[in-house]
Amino acid sequence: MQRLSAALPLSLFLLLFFSAAANGFNITRILAKHPEFSTFNHYLTITHLAGEINRRMTITVCAVDNAGMSDLLDKHYSLFTVKNILSLHVFADYFGSRKLHQMNHGTTLTATIYQATGEAPGTAGYVNITSLKGGKVGFAAEDNDGHFTSTYVKSLLEEPYKIAVLQISHAIISPSAEAPAAGPTDVNLTTLMTKQGCKNFADLLKAAGAEETFTSNVQTGLTVFCPEDKVVEDFMPKYKNLTKAKKLSLLYYHGVPIYHSLAMLKSSNGLVNTLATEGSNKYDITVKNDGETVSLDTKVVTATITGTMYDEEPLALFKLDKVLQPRQLFKAAAAEAPDEAPAPKGAKKKKKSKSGAVDDGDDGDAPEPSSDDDEPADDTASDKNGGSVVIVGGWVLRVFLALCVGSFVIIS
Repeated sequence: MQRLSAALPLSLFLLLFFSAAANGFNITRILAKHPEFSTFNHYLTITHLAGEINRRMTITVCAVDNAGMSDLLDKHYSLFTVKNILSLHVFADYFGSRKLHQMNHGTTLTATIYQATGEAPGTAGYVNITSLKGGKVGFAAEDNDGHFTSTYVKSLLEEPYKIAVLQISHAIISPSAEAPAAGPTDVNLTTLMTKQGCKNFADLLKAAGAEETFTSNVQTGLTVFCPEDKVVEDFMPKYKNLTKAKKLSLLYYHGVPIYHSLAMLKSSNGLVNTLATEGSNKYDITVKNDGETVSLDTKVVTATITGTMYDEEPLALFKLDKVLQPRQLFKAAAAEAPDEAPAPKGAKKKKKSKSGAVDDGDDGDAPEPSSDDDEPADDTASDKNGGSVVIVGGWVLRVFLALCVGSFVIIS
């Protein structure tokens, strides 16, 4: 009985672990199956609402088709105003088709993501859902004097009490959400870097002509990792040996074309693309966190975020203690000294030459290094960190399967 009680909790824990991982949803992939909502899907992505939706445990998304989005975009709102309008279409509660048609008293008021942002004045971020004549269900923004400008059309996807994706007839009208929304503070990237201890990196951006690319990505979301001045100074001998194209790649490698706050980086692990990513040139970085410490692993170096220079969506700038070196440009094997010295090889057996002298096997000349040593690390080259993830993942899965089988045998 002891073995049974010990095996079952662990196997149950692992089962719940894998089940929880499989329960996530991705609104972009869901809507990608419905081309008639491609414009709505696109704007969820570039306004970063898609990420906010995917982080929620319970959500309802009211999608507007391409024709309805065209009517909205014809008003030439700024991207930040469009974000406020679309956030009004995302409810912080579950409303499947059945719940919509079985509301108590035929009406309810629900909070939206717009209300949660703090941008909505008063209760302007709430939507009134009401049963109308003929079995219709109407939606009206709380600040629109009860005028129902949109009705329920059909359900696109429902996972009870997790996510519902509904089609509605028109965009939900809200004077508050449609009011001109202020964009991010007009920040000069290189000026800010210079004032915050990253002048050397800022000078490299300007000298290489990379500043414009960074600046053009601010509006749609940008995260920049800036090596501190002393770090760049020590790295300059390597930098000067790069070609012009490789210098640009190195600099672009320090920018991520998506906004990541420090809190977001602390709560996630995994690969992220950079401004240097193009086609088969991956140029990605692995984000890792350990408590309050966030590090970036390139398979050549592992750099740590040492401070925040600016963090206001859609722009974030962080300081680093190392220059990020992509494996496409630098050798992974030469990145850092090994943690442990290799075990000594067995001594070679001495043999006598024809003259009777003892030959110890050393002719005084070291073997020539392989030509591969001069090449950058291959994309598939393994490293200590990357390899351990695969091993641990496989070990967990094998343990999980073994425990499940063992528990079944014990019970039977």
